[in-house]
Amino acid sequence: MERPVDFSRSYDVVVAGGGNAALCAAIAASRAGASVAIVEKAPRFYRGGNTRHTRNMRCAHDSATETLSGPYTEDEFFDDLMRVTQGNTNQHLARMMISRSKDMLDWIAEQGVRFQPSLGGTLSLGRTNSFFLGGGRSMLNALYRTAERLGVHVAYEAEVTDLEMDGDRFVAAEVTTPDGTKRLEARALVAASGGFEANIDWLKEGWGEIAENFLIRGTPYNRGSLLRTLIDKGMKQIGDPTQCHAVAIDARAPKYDGGIITRLDCVVFGIVVNNRCERFYDEGEDIWPKRYAIWGRLVANQPEQIAYIIFDARSLQLFMPSLYPPVTGATIEELAGKLTLDPAALRATVEGFNAAVQPGTFDDTILDGCHTEGLVPPKTNWARAIEQGPFYAYPVRPGITFTYLGVEVDEDARVQLADGGRAENIWAAGEIMAGNVLGLGYAAGIGMTIGSVFGRIAGEGAGSYASR
Repeated sequence: MERPVDFSRSYDVVVAGGGNAALCAAIAASRAGASVAIVEKAPRFYRGGNTRHTRNMRCAHDSATETLSGPYTEDEFFDDLMRVTQGNTNQHLARMMISRSKDMLDWIAEQGVRFQPSLGGTLSLGRTNSFFLGGGRSMLNALYRTAERLGVHVAYEAEVTDLEMDGDRFVAAEVTTPDGTKRLEARALVAASGGFEANIDWLKEGWGEIAENFLIRGTPYNRGSLLRTLIDKGMKQIGDPTQCHAVAIDARAPKYDGGIITRLDCVVFGIVVNNRCERFYDEGEDIWPKRYAIWGRLVANQPEQIAYIIFDARSLQLFMPSLYPPVTGATIEELAGKLTLDPAALRATVEGFNAAVQPGTFDDTILDGCHTEGLVPPKTNWARAIEQGPFYAYPVRPGITFTYLGVEVDEDARVQLADGGRAENIWAAGEIMAGNVLGLGYAAGIGMTIGSVFGRIAGEGAGSYASR
């Protein structure tokens, strides 16, 4: 039975946040013998932050398992991370995280989470990523059930809005609730409350006014209140305010919380043009899980932050569909008209692309080398003429999942101080510290790796501290 937080008492550990990182921390701290209170900003139905929208987690493993088709070594994981971040990562923390990830699949399963065989096809994740049976919400429910059995207390619609400090030591959290502001005292704090992606004004500080056109595919509750408080209280900031997990999502998606079903995986099968009918990047640069998270930023840099994925009938069944149906036209000109694009300009772009496509054997399961020549930008894989009607398009906008600006931590997940040293009793896990590992770029499932590994470390550290 779920136990509500009792604000009249003191806890060993307060965990701010209610997603994967927070729950891993709460469970680990509780198993270490600590009394734990979770403070979750969202209502119970929407609990869990962005974890609600996840599907899988990337972990290193030495051999195939019941749910993974082959080995994924620590070195390969590290190489993938270095490639997508272009070296913008704390290599020591990254290697530690990857090493610790090898134990996480078993540990997570011990907390009641079940996995399914990984999906194949264009996702190309069958060997590297474990998929949650029932998706992220099912995973969350399993973790909450375990936390409840361990005696963890939970407060919903409760947000940490200030911290009471004694030097670099956390004393109590100021918590805003529907019943007013409460003081919650504890011996240790784990900050796992996500980034600030739902705070458009904060996004504008880095991006400028174009942030008004961004869609937030994640939770509307991640507004960065605790992150801002930590920085104001002297914790060390890390990361670029414009770096984030940003994918191209259907432009018809809601402003917030559209989730995974608004993402589009068809970029590799066609061309992407802006509202001037100009291509602006190589759609076939690499397999989709290693490149999908660059497209939000690419679209953000286009006029009016809008773009269009154009493909033909041969590609319609090659990817998982979006929530919304594609726009359809019997001809390229008809398609352009429905998209309010210049029909002649779109026709010229498509014909120019078709003329540049070189002979090859199309294979959507590998880097097939089907490419263009004499075209800027090129398409280096999966290039084939867009010529078989009907023709299709999806309008896309930048979809922000989570931000990378956060607080710096060490290998114990302890938060670092801006003036040197580390906070005595504050740990962090998940998106609020993701910038330590993700300076830029993304590969599928790494966000869950960060949350799980650092959540467990933070919970163990906070629980051990509180029991001294």
